[in-house]
Amino acid sequence: MPKQKTRKGLAKRIRVTRNGKVVRGKAGRRHLQSSKSRKTKRHLRKKVTASSADEARLKRALNT
Repeated sequence: MPKQKTRKGLAKRIRVTRNGKVVRGKAGRRHLQSSKSRKTKRHLRKKVTASSADEARLKRALNT
């Protein structure tokens, strides 16, 4: 039976921590920065954990 393939597009966007949590970046940082406040842009730099509802689906896509 062939190996399972990782979804490479997703693998570039998220990572799984040692404890098994899925960490992702926030949306809204690609363009139109001039209209956003300094505080908003600073908060968008932080990483967040993916919701527990999505966690199992994301891990399955990564084959972890």
